[in-house]
Amino acid sequence: IASMQVVFRYSGSLADGEHPGLAKFSARMMNEGTKTLGSTGFAKALEERAISLGAHAGTETFVFGLSSLKEAFGNGIGLFEDLLKEPNLTEESFKKVQTTTIGSLMRKESDYDYQASLLLKKSLFEGTPLARPADGTVEDIKALKLSVVENFLKNHLVLRRAIIVIGGAMTLDEAKAYAKEALKPLAAGEIEPLPFFEASDSAKTAVEVKPTEQAYIYFGAPFKMRVDDPQRYKAKVAAFILGSSGFGSRLMEEVRVKRGLAYSAYGRVMLNRSRSYFSGYLQTKLESQDEAKKVVIEVIDAFVKKGVTQKELDDAKMFLLGSEPLRNETLSQRLGRAFDEYYKGFGLGYSRKQLERIEALTVEALNDFIAKHPEILKLSFAIVTNESEKLKTKSEK
Repeated sequence: IASMQVVFRYSGSLADGEHPGLAKFSARMMNEGTKTLGSTGFAKALEERAISLGAHAGTETFVFGLSSLKEAFGNGIGLFEDLLKEPNLTEESFKKVQTTTIGSLMRKESDYDYQASLLLKKSLFEGTPLARPADGTVEDIKALKLSVVENFLKNHLVLRRAIIVIGGAMTLDEAKAYAKEALKPLAAGEIEPLPFFEASDSAKTAVEVKPTEQAYIYFGAPFKMRVDDPQRYKAKVAAFILGSSGFGSRLMEEVRVKRGLAYSAYGRVMLNRSRSYFSGYLQTKLESQDEAKKVVIEVIDAFVKKGVTQKELDDAKMFLLGSEPLRNETLSQRLGRAFDEYYKGFGLGYSRKQLERIEALTVEALNDFIAKHPEILKLSFAIVTNESEKLKTKSEK
């Protein structure tokens, strides 16, 4: 197997500017093949040699992924080069992508889990690009023009933004030759610094009423730590114990196991170059939403003020250290880890050092770290619920 990703920095949804959804829409346009072969012809050329090639956009980055058997990788590089030279940026393809994107967004209007997550981001990052839907709205996509997409791709698919992540059945010299060939069509271009946005500490609750049969509860708070902080391994362990480990986590035990308020309850710390915050979610019965919200506040309050037990730390270490081989099995996992280490400023091999620090971590040091982050108590809630049904249920009782 051979694999390559080309990651363009500060080219995700944060770079949408006045056109929410632009980066993700542009990535979909790059999946429409070349002008010469068209969407169907390009897909057929990939399929004939079992080559996988596609584009997607995240919050901070715009990514192309290419993988195949080693014997077909040169062909894949050639097709990727063709894609960069003459993407299928025609009015026909634009209308097709516009129609499918609008259809997808209309379906999401009844996806209340998705709507609750958007509502939380609006609360935590009001007034910033992070508060807007990364996919845009139906109105945003209807207003989009092909010329705007062309300009975005011209300014963002440039060498100065590119990071090459490549590996598999090849030598280093072969990898360099493949990368050089693939990126020949690109101009040098320019890049600007990636902004950082602080999460709100206003601790407010936003509610949207929808025709739902259960309550969707998302919650979040600021977390005062940058992505390259050397203490981040402590944040990883603390978040694991609080809410990211599934069964056995504090949130799951208190919300589901002890009280039966939800099928699952989750919480994690998000550490990225553009934002750092704590967030979580659960779904519960309409009549239980107030109780569930209260339990979440109580669990996090006790976590900050009392810390964790030695057994919780031992169990977390056992899982995090014992499951390490499963997180490093495949080529894509190893390349993804290498990119993450580089992009977040740690250097290659950081993950092994992090495990060593986790193994040596004491309960006293972890609890001291947790106590120094009381900002996660400033919880904002985003709730999608059906107030009429909730009131009806209460009156029936």
